[in-house]
Amino acid sequence: MIKAVIFDIDGTLVDSVDLHAQAWKEAFKHFGKDVPYQQVRHQIGKGGDQLMPVFLTREELEEFGEELEKYRGKIFKRDYMPRVRAWPKVRELFERIKQDGRRIALASSAKEEELEVYKKIANIEDLVEKETSADDADKSKPHPDIFKAAIAGLGDITPNEAIAIGDTPYDAEAAGKMRLRTIGVLCGGFQEEELSAAGCIAIFNDPADLLARYDESPIVRI
Repeated sequence: MIKAVIFDIDGTLVDSVDLHAQAWKEAFKHFGKDVPYQQVRHQIGKGGDQLMPVFLTREELEEFGEELEKYRGKIFKRDYMPRVRAWPKVRELFERIKQDGRRIALASSAKEEELEVYKKIANIEDLVEKETSADDADKSKPHPDIFKAAIAGLGDITPNEAIAIGDTPYDAEAAGKMRLRTIGVLCGGFQEEELSAAGCIAIFNDPADLLARYDESPIVRI
């Protein structure tokens, strides 16, 4: 029986993937790296520690990697975060999960400061029991550290009693490394085939679709 649901946020609960990709592209360009937008977008879902090495050499990471990540955070907060919106029916989905007696945690590769803003945007602050961010983990997704921290924060919940919900293959890969099953959602822009290949056991369009078909979802049926 599923006792807890652990949600990713970017792309899963809020419409932010394109905005993150634009901020990263702008940051790379500021440091002399012209990275194609679609290549950056396909890496969103990872934290900066895992995303930057895809596009920067070891020497570049040592020279300006930390500065680039801080610059990205600055311009995202200033120029892009005000444009983030929640997907429809997020709060209603959370309320349904809580009504069934299940617990809710958040597990995001975002920074803690971003996480707090997203909770307000999605209007779920009072429905979340535990949250973990990139600040709580040594390595971000697709490493399992963030999900491990979420499970640990829930206390008496085992991975077999929880299910993750995310929009990227990196969510499913991270969860799978600790035997945590994953439901995929398509609203973040990844293809159904990619999510299935990464290990998602069921796929829905978005939170509204998951709510509409809640009783047939793995949350209820496992």
